[in-house]
Amino acid sequence: MRFIRAVLLVAALIAVTLSPVTSASAQGSGSQGSGAQSSGTQSSGGRESKPVYSYADAIRESVWVDTKIDGDGDGKNDRVAADIIRPREPAQQGRKIPVIMDASPYYSCCGRGNESQKKTYDADGNVVQFPLFYDNYFVPRGYAFVAVDLAGTNRSDGCVDVGGRSDVQSAKAVVEWLNGDARAYTTRTGTERTRAGWTNGKTGMIGKSYDGTIANGVAATGVDGLETIVPIGAISSWYDYYFQQGAPLYDSGPEWLSDYVESPEARLRCAAVQKRLVDEAPRNGDWTGLWDERNHVPDADNVEASVFVVHGMQDLNVRAKHFGQWWDALAKQGVDRKIWLSQTGHVDPFDFRRADWVRTLHRWFDHELLGYDNGIDDEPMADIERAPDTWATSTQWPPRPTDGVKVRPGKGSQAGVGTLGLKSAPAGATESFTDDPKKGEFDWAAAIDTGTPEKAGFVTKPLSKDLRLSGSSKVTVTATPSTSSAHLSAVLVDIGPDTIRDYTAAGEGITTLTERTCWGATRTGDSPCFKETAANKKAVDYNVFSRGWADLNTWADPEKGRELTPGKPYTLTIDVAASDHVVPAGHRLALIVGGTDIDLIDPPASTPKLTLDLSRTYAKLPIVGGTRAFAAATSGNAQAAAPREARYEGLTEAPAASRVPPLP
Repeated sequence: MRFIRAVLLVAALIAVTLSPVTSASAQGSGSQGSGAQSSGTQSSGGRESKPVYSYADAIRESVWVDTKIDGDGDGKNDRVAADIIRPREPAQQGRKIPVIMDASPYYSCCGRGNESQKKTYDADGNVVQFPLFYDNYFVPRGYAFVAVDLAGTNRSDGCVDVGGRSDVQSAKAVVEWLNGDARAYTTRTGTERTRAGWTNGKTGMIGKSYDGTIANGVAATGVDGLETIVPIGAISSWYDYYFQQGAPLYDSGPEWLSDYVESPEARLRCAAVQKRLVDEAPRNGDWTGLWDERNHVPDADNVEASVFVVHGMQDLNVRAKHFGQWWDALAKQGVDRKIWLSQTGHVDPFDFRRADWVRTLHRWFDHELLGYDNGIDDEPMADIERAPDTWATSTQWPPRPTDGVKVRPGKGSQAGVGTLGLKSAPAGATESFTDDPKKGEFDWAAAIDTGTPEKAGFVTKPLSKDLRLSGSSKVTVTATPSTSSAHLSAVLVDIGPDTIRDYTAAGEGITTLTERTCWGATRTGDSPCFKETAANKKAVDYNVFSRGWADLNTWADPEKGRELTPGKPYTLTIDVAASDHVVPAGHRLALIVGGTDIDLIDPPASTPKLTLDLSRTYAKLPIVGGTRAFAAATSGNAQAAAPREARYEGLTEAPAASRVPPLP
């Protein structure tokens, strides 16, 4: 989507549109909107809500919402804390306002955003700081902001069940209360009820990572009053966070994350929930009923809210499969949706495209929650980062026409270095490799033109035209193992020199700077000023842009592994994560099949040799323009792009997921 770069109102400046200012000038200017209270600037005839309400005088309150479940087994319904900030003036004017809500387990344990902000309270328990910029920016523009502590965290009752019924109901109950369909109380244990008479019942949920996952889960219930969600780097199926097709992605299960985010008092009362998270999430990767409860994809048909997806295509925490399968399911149901895809890892758009993000989010909420006809729904569906800070748009995503093209591996001139094209390999053609748990996709890509024992690589000719892949891929392999267990990895690689975001470095594609810019109004204890960032770039000679993994033992049943018979061939289809990547003319497209992808999946119990039957192995790739485009790009006589003079074989370090699930 192409937008004019945002020019935003900051601090006390409410009548003049300016670029964001530095923290020094913002902090000295006082609260935004303290003098202007006219509701006329917020009529639906205006294209943008304006900061006409006082942030300093906004109402700050806390309520405890009855979730209608007793997750901690104490004989009482759990209540979850919801901290609220809303402008004072609309109620005085007889106007009701919409809500922006972020439900999170991280408000007290870990913090939110690039600077790990936590909620803070005064001595009487009144909320002082709301993390992130949502309150500072949107409250003066006529929105309420509600920050919900999930059950078992911070000031809420109950237990953390990591994406289960309790987590989702924690947030759903608050949406219901805002819509007049649930009960809330002024204290955690008292009997005095309170109603949300100040809202029009329209709620938008937003959040990154776990928070965005909760938004997905609540939307999948079809709850009334939820108008839109903005999931950022969010999970669509918790099984796929811990496993892919039976292959473990981490060396721990959901019990670790539950224990980490729970409040100290919740840990004392939630042993039964912790035990269930261990017992019903076996480390062998078998699917259980616990995962059914935490899989939102089949419930996409319940979604009534619009969905604005944001995801890093190199996110190795919440991997790109999550947005791909969620997006496809929503598309089948005709859900109104929009998407931003960056080259970063697990990074919020506020930290990789700040001004454009604030402006776009502002317009999105104005359209979805205030009903403004501002044209955002007529603009391109997708924004895709092609190079660091360089963006393109697509009217539809994936664009039309995009077709699944069967691309087939073939024998090359040396073992382990094969071809990739449209022609099937002859019967009997094979390639073999032996799983090496100490190596992974960077090792494989660096040696794409060399036969190495731990991978089988297949490469096109240098492309004569750009070739765009857009969407999710699948790689079907027929493999004969030498042992009774085996893991498989399939990666797609752009072979050729490029400059990309260094997504394996600490910032996952960004560098945090010292300068601050300010996005909204300020108040003592709650600043709208945040450290700026810049793209962290690296020159590379290859770029792994999509990947997938599977346990060959799930060949017959994706939900349950079974022992393999050595020497017997098995056919399995590996889901390869969604992406949108252009392989430029002069580069080559590679498909690499290997075993353990170091630090991205755990190794199997044995160290198998695997022999691929090339005549029964192929990739189905989402090629824009279909088979004709692939044939045109690969059939010419283009010259391969030369490697850089100072050859760089990879990023800062090998791609790695923490061996326990990463923090937010």
